[in-house]
Amino acid sequence: MSLPLEGIRILDFTRFMSGPFATMLLGDLGADVIKIEPPGGEDTRGWGPPWIGTDSAYFVSVNRNKRSIIIDLKKAEGLEIVKKLVEKSDVIIENFRPGVAKQLGISYDHLSNINPKLVYCSISGFGQNGPYRDKPGYDLVALAMSGLMSITGEPDRPPVKFGVPIADLTTAMLAALSIIAALMWREKTGKGQYIDMALLDVQVLLLSHQAFNYFVTGEEPKRMGSSHPNIVPYQAFETIDGYIIVAVGSEKLWKQFCNIIERTDLAENPRFKTNADRVVNRDELIKELNTIFRSKSTSFWLEKLEKGGIPVAPILTVGQVLNDEHVKYRGMVFEIQHPEAGMIKMLGTPFKLSATPGRVRYSPPTRGQHTYEILKELGYSDNEIFELKSKRVVE
Repeated sequence: MSLPLEGIRILDFTRFMSGPFATMLLGDLGADVIKIEPPGGEDTRGWGPPWIGTDSAYFVSVNRNKRSIIIDLKKAEGLEIVKKLVEKSDVIIENFRPGVAKQLGISYDHLSNINPKLVYCSISGFGQNGPYRDKPGYDLVALAMSGLMSITGEPDRPPVKFGVPIADLTTAMLAALSIIAALMWREKTGKGQYIDMALLDVQVLLLSHQAFNYFVTGEEPKRMGSSHPNIVPYQAFETIDGYIIVAVGSEKLWKQFCNIIERTDLAENPRFKTNADRVVNRDELIKELNTIFRSKSTSFWLEKLEKGGIPVAPILTVGQVLNDEHVKYRGMVFEIQHPEAGMIKMLGTPFKLSATPGRVRYSPPTRGQHTYEILKELGYSDNEIFELKSKRVVE
């Protein structure tokens, strides 16, 4: 079965999370992703334990559907290999600090001269220009400076980060989207282009309704735990033996909800009659609901509220999610053969296209696993490859 990006070759100079996650998504959609690693391999291969073979679980999590070649870009012969690859490639993606790609001789200006149809994507913390251009581009830095961290956490407690590097991951998604958009534009015009993706830009966009609340009122949004600033009740509640979330997103649901919990007086109370009323009188209502939910078990409330058509869910652990029957049915957990570790579990792909669904074709590569294969594709002879390896240009 063909894949949407079959025939598209991507040279991946990225490391850590944002870039590798973006190229993994594109690989799931069929792109031939060649991961160009420095001597010794990408640093995150050593970010363990835990380990899968000789690589960290962190590295394995974002590097499937890629081929690995190790090239020393500081050597002329290494740069020559890159130039040959560029001639046969469609996309370059890198997440060096601004200016480093230019120093290495692999900037857009350098490589677009070789291949004018090239789509070139740079991912950085703050973009390629502006006052913050040279600040360190870490997920946590972008999260802190975006305002998102100021509204994440419980009231009267310190701000917290997400449980995953959300700035990296969301930037990766929009980088992949931007690359696909640029490829479509190239189909129409025959021209490549440069993409400047910044973690901070993406996180500012994710402020969404919170930013507009500020635009309208001039008031700083506050940390509200799991509560929604504009909808009540829409949050987590404690039960006798755990936690559930309840999302009452309309007036119709509010009346149904009050009937189900046997508190029709709340629906009739003028302080809680409309969502606007409930937002204004949030504390009083939530105090009432906390008492109600703490009186019964999680299973009791799940059964009762689901039967009544109220959006409700348990707060699952990571282990519970990965063993959930629906998650498995959707193919979001499966096993694949790894060259060192044997059969390993992987997360599935969310690309459920009817004609060309995404697919995990091969497991994350070991260090330089495809160096020989890729050099042969470029026309290098066995003797030339042996010489390049003896000079430590490639591994």
